[in-house]
Amino acid sequence: MSSAPKFGLNVPQSEAVMYLDGPCLVLAGAGSGKTRVITQKIAHLIEDRGYDPRTIAALTFTNKAALEMQERIAKLLKQPRQAKQLTVSTFHSLGVKILRQEAAGVGLKDRFSIMDSDDCYGLVQDLAITTDKQLIRSIQNSISLWKNGLVDPEDAIKNAKDEDEAQAARVFRSYVATLAAYQAVDFDDLIRLPVELFRNNDPIRDKWQRRLRYLLMDEYQDTNTCQYELVKLLVTGIGKKPMFTAVGDDDQAIYAWRGASVENLKTLGEDFPDLKVIKLEQNYRSTTRILQAANAVIGNNPKLFEKALWSEHGLGEPIKVLGMQTDDQEAEQVAIMISADRFQRKNKWSDYAILYRGNHQARVIEQSLRKERIPYTISGGQSFFDKAEIKDIISYLRLIANDGDDPAFIRAVTTPKRGVGMATLEVLGEFSKQWNCSLFEATFKGGIEAKLADRQLLPLRDFCNFINQLEARASRPGPSGSGENAAAVLDDMMKEIAYESYLYDVFEERAAQSKWQNVLEFTNWLKERGNGGKDKSGEEKNLLELTQMVALMSMLEGQDEEPDAVRMSTLHASKGLEYPHVFLVGVEEGILPHKGDPDAPIETIAARVQEERRLMYVGITRAQRTLQITWCKKRKRAGEQVHCDPSRFIKEMALDVGDAVPTEAETLSPKDRLASLKALLNTPKT
Repeated sequence: MSSAPKFGLNVPQSEAVMYLDGPCLVLAGAGSGKTRVITQKIAHLIEDRGYDPRTIAALTFTNKAALEMQERIAKLLKQPRQAKQLTVSTFHSLGVKILRQEAAGVGLKDRFSIMDSDDCYGLVQDLAITTDKQLIRSIQNSISLWKNGLVDPEDAIKNAKDEDEAQAARVFRSYVATLAAYQAVDFDDLIRLPVELFRNNDPIRDKWQRRLRYLLMDEYQDTNTCQYELVKLLVTGIGKKPMFTAVGDDDQAIYAWRGASVENLKTLGEDFPDLKVIKLEQNYRSTTRILQAANAVIGNNPKLFEKALWSEHGLGEPIKVLGMQTDDQEAEQVAIMISADRFQRKNKWSDYAILYRGNHQARVIEQSLRKERIPYTISGGQSFFDKAEIKDIISYLRLIANDGDDPAFIRAVTTPKRGVGMATLEVLGEFSKQWNCSLFEATFKGGIEAKLADRQLLPLRDFCNFINQLEARASRPGPSGSGENAAAVLDDMMKEIAYESYLYDVFEERAAQSKWQNVLEFTNWLKERGNGGKDKSGEEKNLLELTQMVALMSMLEGQDEEPDAVRMSTLHASKGLEYPHVFLVGVEEGILPHKGDPDAPIETIAARVQEERRLMYVGITRAQRTLQITWCKKRKRAGEQVHCDPSRFIKEMALDVGDAVPTEAETLSPKDRLASLKALLNTPKT
């Protein structure tokens, strides 16, 4: 057995890797090498401690993080193929794995469906009998929080504080019943149902505990009640020594709004009295000045664990705080400063990031970047494949390719409306569960006639016959041997479903026109590839082959190499990332910290400000070499100029910046600013 980990870790990192005497919490400050600790620990478990890689699970919060982690582990192992035997996934992916194998234990058929957010939105809309988008989203969010908090519908109804909450709770009750009838689950169920299963079925729980002997969790501070309960159920049992490593940072807990609980860090020590706590405080990312500012800000929050980041990267350049007159001027100045700094340092555009509290701040910045011809990308922007109208069309393609795809069936059969309502689908769902078959197959199964009247059954069968006809054409060998021309099948499908008319019936004209243009762009793109155009192979593809290509592209989208462009991002989306030069904009009272309900209880307001302070800390610690912070005296809101004050967090950074008054550059005319920029560009770099 090796007595030391590999590749020269620092002392606390080494201790975290080597500790295997029980539960372990690694408090990993920003940029302190937490992923390195997790990957090295997995390699240590396999190569030095003899663990079978199939009995190790590492859980994180994004598929991208899981993929990167698995790739790094493979590079550490003498037998890289062992990395494929590990369970390295998100909590939700682990939940899917458990449910696929134990579906019967939670009353599901083997081929249960997973509904996406849009599918669930439509379901809530039908149950709440409203078209108020804000209300639907609010109810949807409440349902998610209840599920993540392991609150059942009856308790939600009983504990409702007002009529609005009671209405949401009643919708929650119907929502749960409808999903069960559809033999479907939503995103939150992927963790909630395994928790219920393990609580109520000791043999199945014991089986999974034997299967997963060691558990590692990344970003532990972001876990919600349900995720923490799943962890506890996997690592605790009679006569079983809890073996896990949780890696997290209470100073970066910024997701309370979606159910994450920083209290899970505190509860961990209470539930596991033998918990070993190891702090990683050496930062490998930022300069000392940046870390001093971050430590000063977060020092104003109550602490679960005391820690302070430090670095060997030197003092670094001073942090600049610039007060602007307006948000237009802020956007212009940031664009000019990035352009000048890039020229002076001979940097790439991708060395720069502009971070902000809310997406509404991005528009004016985008305009200035375009004006200065600066390339940029926006993190967290909606994928083309995620647009509702594109997902509608894709649902038909998915169903043509696989009539066992129940979520695609539900979406396609109800969009556009064709006389198939929720009551019909509930009966069909119960019948499909009874026969353990897909909803599509259940439509033609003997005995369904006794469950559904002709007026309900005939529209279903007409729809399914239509899909069968398209599938036959799509897979029929054509002149090229690859099936009938995809463009012809696609055109006939679009004509038959009358999707354009549906859009203009449901949406106001401008929105309908925009959505229809997106659909045309998508279908033309498919036709072009179906004919072999813009394809490396140059070969024709039938509609089934195109559907598989689309499914793969939508899953892999965003994994391409990052372009050389300035990154624009909300602070929430920037977590886990780092950039040489960061511009943190709009650091004002009412934005950061965000303006909450002024009439909320004092404890609620205090908790909100503490989370906003952690968000500021996250923003500061994204910067490696330079950090510039801007705020505006006036900002447009709802078409009016309103007065703004600098955020309290600027003062908490304890910088020597006076009152952060506007700099000379901010008072210049556009012509003078251009002359000033030219002079700066002609100044030799020292």
